[in-house]
Amino acid sequence: MPLAEAIMRHAGERPHDPAFRFEDRVFSFGDLAADAGRILREIEQRSSAETDSSILSGRARLIALQTGNHPLFAAAFIAATAGGNCAALIDPHLPEPTRRRMIAQLRPDIVVHPEGDALRLEQPATGETALIDTAPDRVGTIPVGEGGEPFLIVFTSGTTGEPKAIIRDRRSWRLSLETGQRFFGIGVETTTYAPGPLAHGLTLYALAESLKAGAEFIGARHFDPRQAVATITARKAKRLVLVPTMLRRLCEQVRGSSILPSVEAITVAGAKLTPADREAARLAFPEARVLEYYGASELGFITVAGAADKHTPTAVGKAFPGVRVQILDEAGNSLPAGETGTIFVESALISDGYVAGGDGAGFRRHGDLATVGDLGFLDPDGTLHLIGRAGGMVLSGGNNIYPSEVEAVIMAADNVSAVQVLGLDHPDLGSELVAIIQPHGEAVDHLAFERHLAAALPRYKHPRKIWLCREMPMTASGKIATKELRQWIAEGNGALERLI
Repeated sequence: MPLAEAIMRHAGERPHDPAFRFEDRVFSFGDLAADAGRILREIEQRSSAETDSSILSGRARLIALQTGNHPLFAAAFIAATAGGNCAALIDPHLPEPTRRRMIAQLRPDIVVHPEGDALRLEQPATGETALIDTAPDRVGTIPVGEGGEPFLIVFTSGTTGEPKAIIRDRRSWRLSLETGQRFFGIGVETTTYAPGPLAHGLTLYALAESLKAGAEFIGARHFDPRQAVATITARKAKRLVLVPTMLRRLCEQVRGSSILPSVEAITVAGAKLTPADREAARLAFPEARVLEYYGASELGFITVAGAADKHTPTAVGKAFPGVRVQILDEAGNSLPAGETGTIFVESALISDGYVAGGDGAGFRRHGDLATVGDLGFLDPDGTLHLIGRAGGMVLSGGNNIYPSEVEAVIMAADNVSAVQVLGLDHPDLGSELVAIIQPHGEAVDHLAFERHLAAALPRYKHPRKIWLCREMPMTASGKIATKELRQWIAEGNGALERLI
């Protein structure tokens, strides 16, 4: 069932049930349908009759949402994807020059900005703006689009750091929601708490699957562990959707206080969990089943790992339902189990690729298969191992080194809470491998750490320099801010303490 149709059904059958809770504001399904209908009417009234000026060339009206985590995001997203509309999500935390370039690339018909608790619609072609402050309104009809139409544009970082626009059609999005709802067991009673950025895939998908199922979704302007625990406790949230850093901070917040037994499921993506993460989650959320999945914005779900699956430093689980994983060599030949090559997938969840061709790297197809260039291998039992991210290889002294492999080993060491491994320019080696570690509690024992590395990695894969950082800089999506760490290293920032 399309999302717009599901919202209309829930609004008709259960108009007063909570749908979207955002800090001190609660939107019922009736509220959500009425607000989305009003925003949609404003968009239609202010859009040009011609829709061929955007990058979509007349295939759909393009609505750029630059609202971030806002009380009206859910209603705006429903309106921006209703009928023949296509939504493009732009993270307001990105630098303003980057966002201007993204808008210039997309040439949207309408840009939606936050304006306090209201929204402001801008027509880039004319410069005209209008303020929308939703008020009590009747529930109108929210039209449903056709399956093959452009539906959603999201952005992922390119090899140069410039965001690349990825486009999805309605058919693949609907199938993804249906498959995910069955697999994750989401029902009307599954209250979901997901405090990440709504402009990013993990949290956006959690919102869409919750609303489609008729369940309540709880978001937040910013992730704060103390407030998160209070919200989960007060609302008796049953499902959490998080990146690993958020889960770690939640577990630290809960440690020493009461456990949170209402949580029955925790979905994690964006990076691997360590055995210590899983143990901390077991203690803080004793009733919760922890699932972590590996995927990509371009490819959708790829693999998923539960409690019974392998949890080695490189294992990322087995193929998601309906997905086939294959490892190919550079010539496009299939490789046997245990041999490393490029990870390709075949599924109905794959996107249409980059809107403007991207930067020549990342997503590509090979027949019915597609890849973003990640490297790995398959075990005989079908477990996928991820050993390198696309474009992430460091060439040091003639050796190919994948930082993610080194990070996985370091995360398994004692008293390590987070790590980032980088390649820095070096006059003789080309690049030298360095690491920044956030210790957990006690200080990292230098000698014990060296023994741990020696037991797991050849010498050439050991970082030549290591710094300790008491608190890693984070992006809005809860990932480590690599660019900021590079700057700290370059300027000798006092936040970094040299270990090696």
